[in-house]
Amino acid sequence: MRNLGDVAGTRKAVIEILELCFQAAQWKILNEQIVLISKRRGQLKQVVQAVVQNAMQFIDKTPNDDTKIELIKTLNNVSSGKIYVEIERARLIKILAKIKEEQGHISEAAELMQEIAVETFGAMAKTEKIAFILEQVRLCLDHGDYIRAQILSRKISPRVFEADTSKEKKKPKEGDSIVEEAPADIPSLLELKRIYYQLMIRYHSHNNDYLEICRCYKSIYEIPSVKEDPTQFIPVLRKICWYLVLSPHDPMQSSLLNATLEDRNLSEILHFKVLLKQLVTMEVIQWTALWAMFKDEFDSEKSFLGGSLGDKAAEDLKLRVIEHNILVVSKYYSRITLKRLADLLSLTVQEAEKHLSDMVVSKALIAKMDRPLGVISFQTAKDSNEILNSWSTNLEKLLDLVEKSCHQIHKETMVHKLALKA
Repeated sequence: MRNLGDVAGTRKAVIEILELCFQAAQWKILNEQIVLISKRRGQLKQVVQAVVQNAMQFIDKTPNDDTKIELIKTLNNVSSGKIYVEIERARLIKILAKIKEEQGHISEAAELMQEIAVETFGAMAKTEKIAFILEQVRLCLDHGDYIRAQILSRKISPRVFEADTSKEKKKPKEGDSIVEEAPADIPSLLELKRIYYQLMIRYHSHNNDYLEICRCYKSIYEIPSVKEDPTQFIPVLRKICWYLVLSPHDPMQSSLLNATLEDRNLSEILHFKVLLKQLVTMEVIQWTALWAMFKDEFDSEKSFLGGSLGDKAAEDLKLRVIEHNILVVSKYYSRITLKRLADLLSLTVQEAEKHLSDMVVSKALIAKMDRPLGVISFQTAKDSNEILNSWSTNLEKLLDLVEKSCHQIHKETMVHKLALKA
């Protein structure tokens, strides 16, 4: 039948062979038959595919883990290097990696998963591809390989989660590769979006990148099922507020801060609305008063979604308050003594000088310090063109005022002359 090219007959025969071995519980013979059938000269592709697909159904029915691993390895060897069974091989590797993880061999599981590049599989469903890559990222994070986790995460574009799933699928044209349906255990696109950003939060938490963590929580918050349910959006919104406060001041942080303040759902947690308003108000914040007000809220984050804010969070919060206060001072003062600045910040002179220097180095602020005199200047140095433009503008304003004054004098003179003649 094989030599005659009878696909249906050959497929039926090999499936019967596999079924007989399975019913007799002869797992060793089953493995031998799978290898033997696949190595037959001129074996049909459809037959090898049928063998792999049918044998995969027996994996969950194996009596023990050793038999299961042996069957998976046999199928993996058979499907290796064959494009027409690449999806089946990826699923086999995923099952084997799960077994290795359950046995406590996380590094082995991570290495197994990294062998497969599912992004090149044209016939695999989009959701299954994303789920597979997310599993690769998760195992790398569990293993502590953050560099590889970042590389793998870049294979998924965040824009893929914005696709409209409500639209009807287009029928494939003649010649196009047919995309398989995703298995039933693969989550929906919106659920995958949540998993993706939760993994990204784990990655950014390792680097204490507060702004990126905040953006991840913001993306989770935008999921319709989360935004409509107060029990889900309140913990997420709390985290957004905290990480916004912990983020260094920059245009992106400022934009997210203002957008969050305009959110109607923030009225559900008024305490945090007060906290954010303090940051956008150009007034000096007293650290002791702020910490006394929000210390309990800060400590209670451990019991909410995502757990505690991190070991360094309390120190970073104080640092952000100091940075905010320095920016406020720079808005109201063009020159100030270092001692006066230290008094306003409730710090020692040395601490005030250190924090100011750090902000200047990070280009968050423009300032010059005269250390012998102890004077700080927040004025930016102007070049010759700016000075000339300033003089020109001032002269124009002066001439306009003179012209208006002359016009008013002339008008008053004419009015009085008419009054005298009358």
